[in-house]
Amino acid sequence: MRKALLACTAILVATPAWAADEATAQKPESSQSGPELATGAASAATAAQANPAPGSAEERDMLLQEIRSLRDRVGALENRASQVQYSPEMPQRHKLAGEHNFELYGFLQLDAIQDFKRVNPDWDATLRPSRIPTTEGEFGSDGQTLFSVRQSRLGAKANGMLAGKPYEAKFEFDLFGTGVDAGQTTFRVRHMYGSWGPILVGQTNTTWMDADLFPNVVDYWGPPGMVFVRNPQIRFTFLNSNGWKAAVALENPSDDIDPGAIRLIDPELGSNIRNDEELPDLTAMVRYGGDWGHVQLGGILRKVGFDTVGTEDNEPEGSETGWGVSLSGSAKLSLATFRLGIVHGRGIATYMNDGGMDLAPSAALGVVPPIEPPDPDFLATLLSATAVKLTGISAYVDLQWTKQLSSALGYSFTKVDNTNFQEGSAFHKGSYASGNLLWMPADRILAGVELMWGKREDNDGDDGTDLRLQTTFKFNFSSKDIWD
Repeated sequence: MRKALLACTAILVATPAWAADEATAQKPESSQSGPELATGAASAATAAQANPAPGSAEERDMLLQEIRSLRDRVGALENRASQVQYSPEMPQRHKLAGEHNFELYGFLQLDAIQDFKRVNPDWDATLRPSRIPTTEGEFGSDGQTLFSVRQSRLGAKANGMLAGKPYEAKFEFDLFGTGVDAGQTTFRVRHMYGSWGPILVGQTNTTWMDADLFPNVVDYWGPPGMVFVRNPQIRFTFLNSNGWKAAVALENPSDDIDPGAIRLIDPELGSNIRNDEELPDLTAMVRYGGDWGHVQLGGILRKVGFDTVGTEDNEPEGSETGWGVSLSGSAKLSLATFRLGIVHGRGIATYMNDGGMDLAPSAALGVVPPIEPPDPDFLATLLSATAVKLTGISAYVDLQWTKQLSSALGYSFTKVDNTNFQEGSAFHKGSYASGNLLWMPADRILAGVELMWGKREDNDGDDGTDLRLQTTFKFNFSSKDIWD
């Protein structure tokens, strides 16, 4: 308000009193005679007394008097403005400015992939070892080319302060179809959550996951041997200061059940076994970090259950306790950032980035007479459910050669200890290695090439490999480029 009043003052000061009559003074003279001429002369004399000549002492005194008067009026207005009291009913737009932020962001990405072998066509836009065939020609002849925009992403996020606590809200999706949409370029939610103070609700990275373990690769799925899933959850962060962070959460349970060789004995029974999720999963993490890197310890405790549809009392049914621990970290040394993580547990495959199963049947040891026809009661005594043991490792190094050039190089695997009643084609181990060279000519532009190798090994020893080259072009955008 003060700036506006001073601007008005400057305009008024810059316009002396005599200038207001300048237009009249410049009008063409009209012919006058007799009494009219005398009247005009008298008027001119009066005007000369009221409006002194420009630059005279009288004019300067008049201007100084006008300036003093305007200053007094501005001061009075400022006093009145300072006495105005804001109330909750008044508009809060200016009061809240700077406390809230909103951003639309995302990127457009094209992946040009040359696959020298072949994977499951529903997953040809990324390399997942679990999708590599172990039977020659299972998905067709070797050598495929693919251009994909499925990694392209769009998101909106807001953050700020609300009732004295920080808040954040995010809604983000990409176009990488999974589940029933596998292989399609379609809407897929990544994040949809809100947090206020220590409480978070919605879908985001599982609390157990260490997102900083993921290397700077352009392949969508990335290393298999790490915890990586975005899960609906209720999270409470009870420590977040001085480099320390600790949180616990209840998360949506999702079990992967392998009926194993039961399908060979009783196909109907094997096909009717379903996952049974009675309780939420309990996850937790504690982390310490700084400019040098970070260390994170995480864990999970869960109930992995199953039952059978179409049978009396849904028998057979049961559950096993699933558990897992992970230790991960990063260390920055000159141009290199090392990322290393290990995870181990039982019934945790759902939380891994790729490969494995949570629950599978185990058979009692010893000679068992053939069952014809199969007796469900006898099968119940012969077989038991087992939470499958799993180990995963991921080891990568990110190298920042220059401000514009970087690379990521490393190896990762997931390995399960199969039960003695799983089929020979069951997943046993998935290995993955990659290296790339990325170029960022500008802050929001990236181009690069990445060479990837993957291998799948089955329970019976069969294996398959894949080799592919991916060239990526990426353009980031943000509303901050326009609004800030």
